[in-house]
Amino acid sequence: MALTLRSSTSFFKTKETKTFKSPDDFSGTTLCFSQIKPSRRLRAKNSNSMQRVSHEKISISDERLHGLTIPHAENNSKVPVYVMLPLDTVDYGGRLKKPKAMNASLMALKSAGVKGVMVDAWWGLVEKDGPLKYNWEGYAELVRMVENNGLKLQVVMSFHQCSGNVGDSCRIPLPPLVLEEISKNPDLVYTDRSGRRNPEYISLGCDSIPVLRWRTPIQAYTDYMRSFRDRFGDYLGRVIVEIQVGMGPCGELRYPSYPESNGTWRFPGIGEFQCYDKYMRASLEAAALTMEKKEWGKSGPRGTPRTFHGTGIKLSGKIAGIHWHYNTRSHAADLTAGYYNTRHRDGYLPIARMLSKHGVVFNFTCMEMRDCDQPHHANCSPEGLVRQVKMVTKTARVKLAGENALERYDGGAYAQILATSRSDSGNGLSAFTYLRMNKRLFEGDNWRHLVEFVKNMSEGGRKVSDSDTRGTNLYIGFIRENNVEKMEAALA
Repeated sequence: MALTLRSSTSFFKTKETKTFKSPDDFSGTTLCFSQIKPSRRLRAKNSNSMQRVSHEKISISDERLHGLTIPHAENNSKVPVYVMLPLDTVDYGGRLKKPKAMNASLMALKSAGVKGVMVDAWWGLVEKDGPLKYNWEGYAELVRMVENNGLKLQVVMSFHQCSGNVGDSCRIPLPPLVLEEISKNPDLVYTDRSGRRNPEYISLGCDSIPVLRWRTPIQAYTDYMRSFRDRFGDYLGRVIVEIQVGMGPCGELRYPSYPESNGTWRFPGIGEFQCYDKYMRASLEAAALTMEKKEWGKSGPRGTPRTFHGTGIKLSGKIAGIHWHYNTRSHAADLTAGYYNTRHRDGYLPIARMLSKHGVVFNFTCMEMRDCDQPHHANCSPEGLVRQVKMVTKTARVKLAGENALERYDGGAYAQILATSRSDSGNGLSAFTYLRMNKRLFEGDNWRHLVEFVKNMSEGGRKVSDSDTRGTNLYIGFIRENNVEKMEAALA
């Protein structure tokens, strides 16, 4: 089973930059920067105390790198921190939600030293009025606001639906055109062996087939990204510094093997293969014939960089952190998600090499998780998985960026991210994006933890000295109670 990052063949022409100014729409609200002493310091674990994986003599050509140690220099570089915006930052009508509260939040993040923010550009919102009819106005207002606050923006090309996954706080379906075609041809979506359909993302089996009226899915994705390029060309490389191309469910390069919404999967289940739609079956049969193994094709398994060429922005692809059953020989949960990763074969190295070939950043999750916090029966090892990914990205010479998989506000999670951000074991992080901005993030202790985390990341993942007792003026408070209520209502 091969996973491929597909891309269009068009090229960008960089336009001259232009600065847009908009009036400050946060009138009537006062911000107070009060002096407080920071909370207990976040401590990055000494890498020498971390659990080590056993080392074996491994052949790189055979892609068996699980225990490989590669000499490296200590990483003291700064790691910029971004913060994810709410999933429904732009509402279903295409408008920016609660712009005054959003502006106040961006001001606060800027004061904390955050580099920028990340937003999902939902296909189902932007192209909901019909094929090739794009509405970018809510996102345009956000881009101007981000620029006015001196921040940078990461934009996710979200070609999946929002609903049914961990952390999904709203429902954003695929475009009506896609839903209409799915209703007529259910094989357009991933299907398991029992015939259950997953409408979250179009099956890659029909990527190159004109199933969306006159367009293939790849053509539809390309048209969408070209429209984005044309609308925001003046900001690319200057305000918009990274495009993350969605490649599957949750925007991740994987199959929807562990759907929670329909009750067919519960943690830590190994998941189900999702390759039984007619297009995936046809692809399997064709591959079997090519290998002269016709019988292999009779049943399923048992048990875009050039679009943004020349704009000065980075491209990234997100890989899922399937950490449960990692300590088993088969890594079954990896396999059903599409990662051919077992004890004796590294499934992430081919992906890292593919991304490296195209100059795409390898974005990985679960950076905040520790083995000791996981249930014993699930055979989890998020730390082992992160170490493996750090090794293969270093081998493939591809940049590694990170995210936290779950919402965490405690010092322990931040300390774990600090530890994994360094290059003491494989690749260090080139950037980190925190999940997610909401009203809880701005509460007292949570905010102090974030401020100190950002400061430590800017110092190369080194903890601040215990003797540093200086106060910080990076705590945001609102003088008037009604403004607190406005912020909470906007971020609820």
